[in-house]
Amino acid sequence: MTVARQSPVLFFDSGVGGLSILGPARALLPTAPVIYAADSAGFPYGTRSEAEIAARIPALLGRLVERYRPRIAVIACNTASTIALQHVRAALDIPVVGTVPAIKPAALASKTRVFGVLGTDATVRQPYVDRLAAEHGADCTVLRHGCAALVQLAEAKLRGDPIDPHIASAALAGLTDQPGGDRMDVIALACTHFPLVEAELAAAAQRAGLGPLRFVHGGEGIARRIAFLTQGQPWPAMPSPGVAVFTRVDDDVRRLAPALAGYGLGRIEQL
Repeated sequence: MTVARQSPVLFFDSGVGGLSILGPARALLPTAPVIYAADSAGFPYGTRSEAEIAARIPALLGRLVERYRPRIAVIACNTASTIALQHVRAALDIPVVGTVPAIKPAALASKTRVFGVLGTDATVRQPYVDRLAAEHGADCTVLRHGCAALVQLAEAKLRGDPIDPHIASAALAGLTDQPGGDRMDVIALACTHFPLVEAELAAAAQRAGLGPLRFVHGGEGIARRIAFLTQGQPWPAMPSPGVAVFTRVDDDVRRLAPALAGYGLGRIEQL
């Protein structure tokens, strides 16, 4: 298949979480044209039913592919990937990269053999997470906690709103209060929003007097996967501003403009 030099990489998430995937991808492929799409009208996914997500996402991605003609699509959302990835791959005729919880890196990094998986409610209850834990962490105690409030914290942070430090503390307590939580040394951030508030989580761990906690996520691995799947394709010689596309543009979205610009997204459009 011939790929045009200006054909973009499409990143898709319910909100701004996918920026934690876009950042490493931009670092690895600095001249790649980018379309960043956020389903602001459907946000947040973590509290929606699996059936609703499985139906909504392929339809949206179909519209995005028709409009922007990307060379590859990246579902930069753990909830969407664990539920709808196969549906999307069946619906599109371009490569599709999913985002899976970083359970393998967490298991490899854990010295105490107790690690946490912090995600949305929809992600942490998925059988896919069970399979990853069984495959890569069979000798580990794997603690899970779903925290929708942490998604909202990341969105608020990027809008420049005041943020409540108790949200990060409560998210950590959801793991540490479980049996074995006092021995946990690694947390897999299984929602792409959560790396955006890693500093707040680390500060909460320090306030709580917890031992050194390591946070792992999949951004760099996804960036390498994008580079591999587009190997040999032409790219522009110089970087250009990307486009941020939202399914609903309101005041909250407009207040994201400075943060989006920091990721190279110079224009906001509505799908």
